[in-house]
Amino acid sequence: MLNRRSALMLLSGALATPKTALAATPKEITWDDLLPVGVPYSEIIGEGELDEVNDTWNPIYDENATKLNESLDGSYIKMPGFIIPFDIGVKGVTEFMLVPYTGACIHMPPPPANQLVMVNAKTPWPSDDLWNPVWVIGMMRMQLQSTDLGQTGYAIVADQMEVYEW
Repeated sequence: MLNRRSALMLLSGALATPKTALAATPKEITWDDLLPVGVPYSEIIGEGELDEVNDTWNPIYDENATKLNESLDGSYIKMPGFIIPFDIGVKGVTEFMLVPYTGACIHMPPPPANQLVMVNAKTPWPSDDLWNPVWVIGMMRMQLQSTDLGQTGYAIVADQMEVYEW
């Protein structure tokens, strides 16, 4: 039988078992979510220039290209994309650009900054599985940075990655 003091301690939580922290559930986002509310993708690309020597079209982005969705800053997210590797080691890829479609930044001009994400993976992604889409799960930050392939608008430290299943 509980005495009065034990009952009060139990009610106050003093004798309760420690609570285990539940793993955060990531918010699943799409590439459209990277755009700020009210900025349609069609308004990001203005005129462009034809590079006749290399037979490519170089879009000229307006100021909307670097506008980011501030509500995502600090969010724990899960988003799909394709890997453009920067750092490939024996164990795999740890630093890469996440892009919305195959060939972005390699075969054509890069998408605007608010459609490119720099990723640092805690666990290397196998280098023999670079051409398939992936899910990246981690903390999203707004972070404009320039790379050799294009300017990125976001950065993620990936806690986890997995194959994207259609």
